[in-house]
Order: sequence, then C-alpha cells, then structure tokens
Amino acid sequence: MKIACLGGGPAGLYFAISMKLRQPEAQITVIERNKADDTFGWGVVLSDDAMGNLSENDPVSAQMIRDSFSWWDDIAVVHDGVRTVSGGHGFAGIGRMRMLLILQKRARELGVNLAFETEAKPVQDYQAEYDVVVGCDGLGSKVRETHAEHFKPEIDVRECKFIWLGTHQKFDDAFTFIFEKTEHGWVWVHAYQFDDETATVIVECQQETWDKFGFEAMSKEEIIAKCEEIFADHLGGHRLMSNADHLRGSAVWMNFPRVLCEKWHYENVVLLGDASATAHFSIGSGSRLAFDSAIALAEFIHTEDTLEGAFTRYQEERRLDVLRLQSAARNSLEWFEQVERYLDLDPVQFNYSLLTRSQRISHENLRERDAKWLESAEKWFQTQAGGLEAPVRAPMFAPYKLRDMDLKNRIVVSPMAQYKAVDGTPGDWHLVHYGERAKGGAGLVYTEMTCVSDPGRITPGCPGLYAPEHETGWKRLTDFVHAESDAKICCQIGHSGRKGSTRVGWEGMDQPLERGNWDLISASPIPWSDNNATPREMTRADMDEVRDQFVAATEMAQRAGFDMVELHAAHGYLISSFISPVSNQRSDGYGGSLENRMRYPLEVFQAMRAVWPEDKPMSVRISANDWVGEAGVTPEEAVDIADMFHAAGADIIDVSAGQTTTDAKPVYGRMFQTPFSDRIRNDTGIATMAVGNIFEPDHANSILMAGRADLVAIGRPHLADPYWTLHNGAAIGDRSAIWPLPYDAGREQAWRLADRNAEILGKV
Repeated sequence: MKIACLGGGPAGLYFAISMKLRQPEAQITVIERNKADDTFGWGVVLSDDAMGNLSENDPVSAQMIRDSFSWWDDIAVVHDGVRTVSGGHGFAGIGRMRMLLILQKRARELGVNLAFETEAKPVQDYQAEYDVVVGCDGLGSKVRETHAEHFKPEIDVRECKFIWLGTHQKFDDAFTFIFEKTEHGWVWVHAYQFDDETATVIVECQQETWDKFGFEAMSKEEIIAKCEEIFADHLGGHRLMSNADHLRGSAVWMNFPRVLCEKWHYENVVLLGDASATAHFSIGSGSRLAFDSAIALAEFIHTEDTLEGAFTRYQEERRLDVLRLQSAARNSLEWFEQVERYLDLDPVQFNYSLLTRSQRISHENLRERDAKWLESAEKWFQTQAGGLEAPVRAPMFAPYKLRDMDLKNRIVVSPMAQYKAVDGTPGDWHLVHYGERAKGGAGLVYTEMTCVSDPGRITPGCPGLYAPEHETGWKRLTDFVHAESDAKICCQIGHSGRKGSTRVGWEGMDQPLERGNWDLISASPIPWSDNNATPREMTRADMDEVRDQFVAATEMAQRAGFDMVELHAAHGYLISSFISPVSNQRSDGYGGSLENRMRYPLEVFQAMRAVWPEDKPMSVRISANDWVGEAGVTPEEAVDIADMFHAAGADIIDVSAGQTTTDAKPVYGRMFQTPFSDRIRNDTGIATMAVGNIFEPDHANSILMAGRADLVAIGRPHLADPYWTLHNGAAIGDRSAIWPLPYDAGREQAWRLADRNAEILGKV
C-alpha cells in the first residue's frame, strides 16, 4: 500500500509510525513544506491519560517522549494579587520541536520516507499516484479546501486574540494562569514549562482590549515589549521570545478557529489532525486529538477489508470522542472569552470557576485531585454563606437567605405539574407529594404552576388560587410542611395563555381537550401550534382583569401560608407570551421593543409585589433563550429582562429556557441551561436559580461553588426520589443533615451503606 501524508506535523508523523507498526511493508511518504527543524509553536501539553494511549500504541516513541518531559501536578492561578495553587492535575510539557524530532527519528527507523522542504502538489495528483492520501496539513488545510464541497467544513473563528511566545523564566512548579488588569482591559497568560530552560507563554485578551492597545499598528518587537511590560512582575527579568520568523507585525496575533468537518473522507483522501477538527489550546488536548485519531486511522486501515470501510469506521468511532472534547474545549474557550464576567469573584471562587470551566472536572473529581484545597474552598463557601465552619459541608448544604426567609440549604424542588387537582383544588395527592419532598431534605419546595383563574389553567387537572376552597387546600398543605419539616414552600403563580385548554400530560402534552375547550387569550392571536386554538389578543380591559387575578392569587397565597411566591413568566404561558417576540406581535405600546414587551409583565409583577409582605421574597421564572436565534429572546436580552424584574422587586431570577415556540431548537446536555443563569448572575450581580438537567450532587456543588447560581432547582430526580437531598448527602459523606425523627433508623443504615460503598470504591 502506498500512502502519502500531506503535512509533517505530529498528526502526520504519528500516523506514519502507527501505520508502519501495523504494516511494515507499506510505502509511506510524509511531505512537508518546511525544514525538518522548523516549528512555529513552543511547547506541547499531554495528560497522563494521553500518554497511556501512546505507550500502548508505540512504547518506543512514548518512552522517548517521556524522557523529554517536564512534569507538573499543580495548577496555579494568579488573580487579584493572590496566587492559588491546587494539585493532582497530572500534566506534562514537551517542546514542540523536541517532539517533532523524536517522531521524525522513530518514523525513519521504521522506514518512513520524510520529504522536507517539499511543496505539496495539488491533492488530485497524489490521489492518482497513492492508494491513500492523508490530509494532515493543519488549520489552513489545502486538502480540506480543495474538497470542501465534500468535507463540508464548519470554521468558527473565535473572539479572543492570542499570541504564542516563549521565555526562559521558570514556570516549572505549576501550569500557571496569570490575569493582569491594564488601563485598556484585562490581559492574561497561559504559561507552562516544556524543558529545563524554556516555558510557553500564551498571551490572550479580548478584541476590544487588543484594539485599545493599538496592537494592529505595532511591529512584532513592539508587541513583545508591551507584553513584557504587562507581565513584568511575573517574568523575573526574563524576555519574551517569538519564533514566528515568517510573520511580521500584528500577524503574530491569532484568533482561534474552531474547525469541524461534516465528513472526514472523500474517495481515497482522509483528513487527520487540525485539518479535520480543532480543540482550543486552553484544555491542552489538540495533540491528544491528533494522536488518538492517528492511531484509530492506522488501525482501521489495517483491519478493515476496504478503504471505504476503514474511513467510515474511523469517522464514526472518532467523531463522538472529538465532539465530546470539542464541547469541553468550547466551554473552556467561552469561559476565557467571557472571563471579565468572573474577575470580580473572590480568588477562591475564581480559581474554582477556572478549574471547572470545561465541565470535564467536577466537584468530587477535584476532591480526588486535591482534597485539602477543595476542603478549604468549601470552608470558604460555607463561611461566606454564614454556615458553621465545622464540620465543613459541600456547597449544596450552605444556608441561604432571601429577605427574611432562611433556607437550610441550596437545593430546590422544581415546579412539576401533577395534573391531579379537582376543579383547581389541591387534594390528598398534593399533600402527600409536596409533604414527602419537604421531608426529603430540600431547602425549598415549589408548587407546580398554580393558576389565577379557571380559564387560566393549562389543563382541567391544574391547581388554582381563585376560589376559597383552593386557599383552604393549600393552607392544609403549607401547615403540614411547616409542622413536619424545616423546608420552605413557594407558590408559583401563572396563567396558561395560549397554551391552555389542553389535556393532562400523559394524555397528550399540549393537545387540545377532546371536548369542553375554553376560550384562550394571549399577547397576540397566534396559536401555540397548528393543533391548538387561536387565542384572542388581550384588550386593555383583559389586561386589567388578569392583573387583578394575579393580585388576588398572591393575597390568597399569603393567607394560605406560603413563604414565597413566584411569577411564572416563562415557557410560553401568558406573561411569557408578552415578553417573547415570537408570540408578541402587537403594534401598540405593549409590543415591539423589549421595553414595550416588558410593560405588562412588570405591571403584573409590581402589583403582586405591592400586596406581598415586605419581609417575604418573590422570584420570577423566565425563559432566557427562545432557541430561535435573533428572532426570539436571546441570552443577551435575558440579562436585561432579569434586570427589569430585579428593579421591580424580584429577589431572585429562576432562569429556565425555551418552551416558548414549537420552532425552538434547543441544545440539550447536562446542566444545559446553567450558562444562562451564570450570565445573568455574573453580569448583573442578581441572585439566580439554575435549572435544567441537573441530576447529581456533583452538578449542584459545581454550579454553586463556581458562582454560576445561588440556588439549584432539581426536577425529575425528585419525582423518582422525594428524598434526593438526604440520600445524595449520605452518598457524598455528609453527616450533618437532619432527617425526620421517625426515620432515624433509616438514616443510620443509609450512612453505614454509603461508608461501606466509599470504602469499596477506594480499594478498587
């Protein structure tokens, strides 16, 4: 088999090595335009896990790489004059030039033909001459460009500017992040040692800061001098160096391009390395992507009967791993793009936020890496929350206060429709359902959306607060919660709007009733779907009537003994239909601009706040993203929405997303709505509650400790386990939770079993 590798970087060289190990008789040529000792980077980072894969594939080159490593276990973060160090991260650095020379040597030993200083011909010429053509020619791949209509690349050029430099200053004790505030904005460094004498220094900043410095007009020498000036306190008198001799002036700065191709092969051409997919340097996994893909491609070419079969398996089996890594890399690069949002955090919390930015490192994973540091961070969090310093507890067990309402912890039972009310009245089902979850350890329990009128219900099974018997039913429930638990209870109040008059959930979600439908109202006469009735556009008289219904429901909630109320202004229901432009197409003063669209929702909220006791908190649930791009509410606009409700008296914003239009295209995943809460909280300082596919204590603790929300709402897991908080507290070693007294024997057994499981896992 004749194989041409167009590109002599790590990906192409390692594929050639891997292929030769499997098929020594293969004729492999690596074609590279640069000299053998040319390189335009400084150091390469590899994790312990990545080195394990290399050792299994080729112990010889892996050992040569290991022998050249600079190892470190710590990550240091220098922020606000404080240097915070955590351990257990297990990385190693090697000079890119040293790695290339090792791979070149190994490739030659195995009989690979290396053709340096050779300008590649058009890829079609190689297709005719070779059985396989590997396009491993990097970010600006000409191979990818030549067959772009087949590979269908998606190239997303990111926001921040960065420059890749080196220094003789030592960073040999830790991978180091340094953040410096300048007169033009924040500039930061990613620095790590890669040999005895040299470290990589990647300088990065936002475009606005870059523009204010005037880097565009500077020479390369002036740019380096300015970077030396900014980080002089950290360079110990050493210079910064550039080895990008082929570049002049501001061209040494780059914007990271996120590359992903829909297809990785065409005819006998296959893409590898940065030509097919890139991962941002902030997670140090670009080389790992290249090496793992090189191993997989060689293996499949060797084992599959046909090239088409080999290429298909290569793409199918590598693509998922690449997407996972790219997702983590995207989370990381977006954190750096938005880092100024977090720079006012306390150094402890800022460090935690940085360490968990990619979501690959969780709370308990940090405990495995550096239990002492994490315990100190947990102690800081509890102290800030006013909790007891000993014993130190996880963030989810920190107390929280909203006005005069004290919560024992940060776990919230989400509003979840039960569809079991009779004519709007909550009954025994609700008493047992909410009572169990209040006993289950959560600090705050939400009711399902409780409707302000009979036609304001979603379904005939939805509860209300518009008749005396409703108030009585809820009073019975809140009395039980307060007598038998130390949880607080919040009534979520809303009106169904255009999503009303539908069947209960298990009979057909959002489907109209088979008979007995009622008239609907909304901001505009737009039906929820083609199957739903068209609502009537609300008149000013309608708006007055519904506002007064919200006020009456709020007064009932107070008499019924609720600790808190929430206005449901999300998910496409009535109040939400005014906020979102997909459902509000009014031409009067209540439509058009965001200020106009918010007029009625704010009017309703302010009227509720006026009758709700001053010492009791109120929240608002919003949809922070309509998932339809600029045509709907965007995360950016959600910040303004939250600001307006906060100014009107909202104590916390319950940050949900979507369910406002059937055209929505949400991007699901664990904690997928948390970034919206993060943005609102850290852009405005407003307290938030995170919701959406949060199902592990690790999720809750990570969200809270990183400052992405103040409370964490957990829904479906509480349907499966009313005692989610107590059970998961036991599982993570918390022994301070108070269980209901009749359940003490169960508590002791749960703790013993959790301790035994932890001991078994520790021995595995």
